[in-house]
Amino acid sequence: MSLHPASFSTLEDYMSEVGQAARAAARVLATVSPQQKRTALLAVASVIRASAESIEAANAKDVEGATERGLSAAMIDRLLLTPDRIEGVARSVEAIADQADPVGGVIEEWEQPNGLRFRKVSVPIGVIGMIYESRPNVTVDAAALCIRSGNAVILRGGSEAVHSNRAFMAAIHDGLRAGDLPEAAVQLLGTQDRDAVGMMLRGLEGSVDMIIPRGGKGLVARVQQDARVPVLAHLDGLNHTYVHASADLDMAVDVVANAKMRRTGVCGATETVLVDKVVAAKFIPQLVERLGALGCELRGDVASRALDARINRATETDFATEHSAPILNLAIVSGMNDALAHIARYGSGHTDAIIATDEAAAARFLAGVDSAIVLHNASTQFADGGEFGFGAEIGIATGRLHARGPVGAQHLTTFKYNVTGDGTVRP
Repeated sequence: MSLHPASFSTLEDYMSEVGQAARAAARVLATVSPQQKRTALLAVASVIRASAESIEAANAKDVEGATERGLSAAMIDRLLLTPDRIEGVARSVEAIADQADPVGGVIEEWEQPNGLRFRKVSVPIGVIGMIYESRPNVTVDAAALCIRSGNAVILRGGSEAVHSNRAFMAAIHDGLRAGDLPEAAVQLLGTQDRDAVGMMLRGLEGSVDMIIPRGGKGLVARVQQDARVPVLAHLDGLNHTYVHASADLDMAVDVVANAKMRRTGVCGATETVLVDKVVAAKFIPQLVERLGALGCELRGDVASRALDARINRATETDFATEHSAPILNLAIVSGMNDALAHIARYGSGHTDAIIATDEAAAARFLAGVDSAIVLHNASTQFADGGEFGFGAEIGIATGRLHARGPVGAQHLTTFKYNVTGDGTVRP
């Protein structure tokens, strides 16, 4: 049964009980069979489909509230749940259910001369705290990935999606019961009190093993500053597409149009296009024509604006901003070194792409850009766990340790060493 803050005398008591319940559930999840987890996940997907109308009705309350609060169009798009998006959520849970179980796999094994046999085995992390904003699908993605990887998860969603998150959580708990798994394996905090976030960041008296933030700069900065447990951070998607001198320009226009305008509010959207000066005079007017027809505002440097009067002036702030809107920055570069320097200066280490027919140039870009995802002749909007074959992602990690890029179930594990002897003693 879900825990409710009203049943406790203080917030501290409530949060402590949430942490202890999650730790107990994690011990159960670590030992259940892959089939039992699969059964629960398939049940979750089934209940989501059966509950689609009530989920959509709950979401309508959130969208109405967000509109009244004056949230941006990009934020409302992230919040919105259509019938197709709800079906997509159910399908992603099914995809996760059908994945190979990431727990218990032998990563390495060897034997020492003294006869000891070593096995490095994947195991769950334990209890994950997820703090996120806007996107109610994250509630389900995080729950499904943690169930598949044998972790308990404590979810703290944003106030703008509270009704949607609760509707999804009801479906998740129905699925957990159908799979005979503890409901406390997935808990959505029943309070929006900011003090609850602080308690999560301090680890709930040792109950939380890792925090994953997913949201804007302010949220991620607070988590990284205040957390007393490890953090797997998902930072801004300040992404670039570089149109190399060797690019097929028709391909480049198509790819950039998709990378910017498919969905402008997702973290994989391109924010800046870098154009090699060799092809700029031919390419930029084509790009302005295509994106202008799609309703995109272009902001460029002095050199790009000299080629097309329809381009507005870009400021230094523009190049350092994740617009999450139909706004695209343009800059003309003098070659690969210039492009790499621009990305190193303004990029967020998330996703960057090159459009080029020159394989050597592409290889140099792939090696030289220090981002979690680097693409050749493909849209940056492929920065998505589902597109990587992970079913979904709990976030896109832009750091260098533990996991990087889309974080799927297989990345929510750590390892331990199982050592077997035969009465072996150390001399």
